[in-house]
Amino acid sequence: MAAARGNTRTGPKTTSKARIEQLDWTGARPEPVVLVSGPEAFLADRANQAIRDALKSAHDELEVHDVDAASYTAGELFTIASPSLFAEPRLIRVESVEKCSDAFLEDAKRYVAEPADDTTLVLRHAGGQRGKALLDLIRGGAGGGIEVVCPEVKRDQDRLAFAQSEFRRLGAQITPGALRMIAAAYSGGIGELAGACAQLVSDAGSRITEEEVNRSTEGRVETNAFKVADAATAGRAAEALVLLRQALSTGIDPIPMLAALNMKVRAMARVYGAGGPSGQLAKELGMAPWQVERAQREMRGWREEDLARCIDLAAETEWMLKGGSRDPEYALEKYLLFVARRGREDAELRGGR
Repeated sequence: MAAARGNTRTGPKTTSKARIEQLDWTGARPEPVVLVSGPEAFLADRANQAIRDALKSAHDELEVHDVDAASYTAGELFTIASPSLFAEPRLIRVESVEKCSDAFLEDAKRYVAEPADDTTLVLRHAGGQRGKALLDLIRGGAGGGIEVVCPEVKRDQDRLAFAQSEFRRLGAQITPGALRMIAAAYSGGIGELAGACAQLVSDAGSRITEEEVNRSTEGRVETNAFKVADAATAGRAAEALVLLRQALSTGIDPIPMLAALNMKVRAMARVYGAGGPSGQLAKELGMAPWQVERAQREMRGWREEDLARCIDLAAETEWMLKGGSRDPEYALEKYLLFVARRGREDAELRGGR
């Protein structure tokens, strides 16, 4: 049984119950039993593909079998894993373990107690309590396997880190501003973001700047939203309002516009009142140093009470945009101007000059 290595370069920290090695998708490799856990389907697919490629490169005659745990019937696993006439190595990929039938659960627990020779069993579990007994058995060391953990990539910082790793994997370098732009331009699933990174490298080469990203993302809804948010947090109220109205007039949905603005407001709230070098704050706040520096610049002129009101207004605006108002565009304009004016009224701003 492999020892747990929660502090390895590729592996996340193991849980207190886990006795097997836990890795991220980049460390996926063939073992008698491989548990691919977590909700991020794109990373799970990559892990599965890496395991298949590794086996295929070593065995041209590899047999690949796909099993749906939800519709599994008793004995199916043992039939597939039983030795064939020519003893070809096998890869058995099981999907939807979190929805598994009772028959699969019983057979899988029996199987991992004594895995078949020359067989790699990959179990995909997206989350939830169903099948927990099987997961605990595997994590406890049964089958001598590994776990590939695929957590959801949702936070802004995680998406930026993922995009950065994609460019690094593709042998390309990208400026911080360009990285931020590409992550904002493709704010959906990380599969789309990964595809955009690959296409950008294919089109622009190994050194990516903001100019290349601007060209490649021209017309993207989220890129327009990002420009609006930039103008608002820089205090350019008139420009932000014009950009917003132009975007909305072309049919752009208000929700991505709000999301881009909120991303910046959240960053300002995190660094507000924090002291110390940007590198130190980045580690403490889970942000990149350039993100800290940008948020510190953008929060200048804000008062604590106004920033708190801004966060409350953000939640109210989201509610209005999702059906709480008959005029969601006006609600977004109101919020945009609040941000651009740092929570102050026009008269108050003029009086402070």
